[in-house]
Amino acid sequence: MSKNVFLFSGQGSQYPGMGVELIDRYAEAKEVFTEASDILGFDLEDKCRNAPAEELAKTVISQPAIMAVSLAAFEAAKANGIGFSAAAGHSLGEYAALVACGIVSRADGFKLIKLRSEAMQRAAESSDGAMYAIIGKDMTVVDKVCEETEGYVVPVNYNSAAQTVIAGDTAAAERAAAKLAEMGYRAVKLNVSSAFHSKLMQPAAEEFLPKAKDFTFKMPENVDFYSNLSGEKLTDFGNMPERLAQHIVSPVKFTTELASMQADGIDTYIELGPGKVLSGLVKKTLKGVSIYNIEDSASLDKTIG
Repeated sequence: MSKNVFLFSGQGSQYPGMGVELIDRYAEAKEVFTEASDILGFDLEDKCRNAPAEELAKTVISQPAIMAVSLAAFEAAKANGIGFSAAAGHSLGEYAALVACGIVSRADGFKLIKLRSEAMQRAAESSDGAMYAIIGKDMTVVDKVCEETEGYVVPVNYNSAAQTVIAGDTAAAERAAAKLAEMGYRAVKLNVSSAFHSKLMQPAAEEFLPKAKDFTFKMPENVDFYSNLSGEKLTDFGNMPERLAQHIVSPVKFTTELASMQADGIDTYIELGPGKVLSGLVKKTLKGVSIYNIEDSASLDKTIG
């Protein structure tokens, strides 16, 4: 019998029209957007249906929008009897995973992501940062190039054996990306507004922490939760506000996370949310596993089949 994990999409995966087919097909998916819109103070469904890519890319919109699409996909999966024994997310995707595991309520999940996205938007507007995905064979070179580059730039997302994301001050990130491109790596600038998971987000972490302490966090309900911070299954849920604040300024250890899941017997990986970025990372990292995604009607039907 297969052992499923739900993987929830991260920032940068947004696109105009995302989630619309799920909203139109499932009342449970539409309810996700209705609840989110009430909490956010703007019509999130309208943003997904009608906003241009530039507007969707704004942190205060992209983070809750991606989370809503991810949880709409989660509702569609449940409606079709697709179960899971573990959950994880990439960056902001951890918040959808927290909801899926019952660690926070869905309403509190959207309240937390509202606080997080607003704090990160303010930090982004007061800093000059950028992120690049570096694609190649020997990822140990990326750390070395960042260390040798003038200015602040660091690896922030360890995504697969062939992809690491770097972030930092825009000029330094550009220099590191250019150097790596000269060395034969592919450097792709990410569609985000600042250098997430770096020290440029420290003001956001400091703003977020005291507000996160007002929320109630529970133990997960009969499922495992894997953490970006440690790259392992989380067993201590006693300091979640501090952990989530630290998450804002710390690297995402996704490669380690996937290895931990496979070591724990997980053999089926289902990405929930816009795009197939995480599905691609699983494919590049793990052998002998099944990979699916749910973002619209076609991908849902394929996964069900």
